[in-house]
Amino acid sequence: MSRRRRKGRVLNGLLLLDKPSGITSNLALQKVKRIFNANKAGHTGSLDPLATGLLVICFGRATKISNFLLTSDKRYQVQLKLGVTTDTGDADGRVTGKQDASAVTDAQIQQAVRFLTGDVEQVPPMYSALKHQGTRLYRLARQGIEVERASRTVSVYKLEITKRDADRLHVDVHCSKGTYVRTLVEDLGKHLRCGAHVLELRRTGLGPFNKPVMRTLTELEKLADSDLCALDQRLLPIDEALQLWPALSFDESMMEEARNGHPVMMPEPLPSRVVRIYDANDRFYGVGTVLEDGRIMPKCLR
Repeated sequence: MSRRRRKGRVLNGLLLLDKPSGITSNLALQKVKRIFNANKAGHTGSLDPLATGLLVICFGRATKISNFLLTSDKRYQVQLKLGVTTDTGDADGRVTGKQDASAVTDAQIQQAVRFLTGDVEQVPPMYSALKHQGTRLYRLARQGIEVERASRTVSVYKLEITKRDADRLHVDVHCSKGTYVRTLVEDLGKHLRCGAHVLELRRTGLGPFNKPVMRTLTELEKLADSDLCALDQRLLPIDEALQLWPALSFDESMMEEARNGHPVMMPEPLPSRVVRIYDANDRFYGVGTVLEDGRIMPKCLR
């Protein structure tokens, strides 16, 4: 039986989408896929419906590197409210408790911030996409079911209070993969003994993309109606997502080995376990994994 051919255009590249609040990451992906009339696309890590900001959409061959971005560090701007807790940890949830936070001092906040910076233990929230015995946790939570979740270690590189308006705090966060900002905010509220939840959350960075130029759905829809060429120019090359890795230039003999799927021997050892590979004309070829014997196993992404 032959495979059913995907409908739409063949596109390869990355789109830095500014996801709007109020829709899921998957719905945002489907909207972008429709706007570009693309036959294959995926995103690199979900944002909550309430959240806005950077959602990297991978088209075509770029989907092969989505896992590299999924495991990258992330940056957020957060607005949180002290004194109120919700069942989801954010403003979309049902209020579960209220306490007076007017007596919380700046010094107490800074002490809590220091405690939550570095390698910290987090218990994933029930309202998350993690699975328990094959079922998403958020589906169980919506049924009123709570199950035990194992804690895990995450890294919070930066947790900085940039502004305070009474019981509202504005916070910059730089953290590792797997960090739940909602949980981080809830833990801050627990340390202050008044509770807290997320009011607004915006992702500003992911991996090599730190405060990048992002494209809105409105902008993309207008271009799709008027200038398809300009729309496609909003896509970035695949290797833009890999800029934190060392770059290697292969000569023609090395490229021949790579094209045949053979490991390539390097004259000197490499400090990184993964690299970007370019040919002698500086054209991106793909990625390489450094083997134990120093050879590089190439994978074409062009």
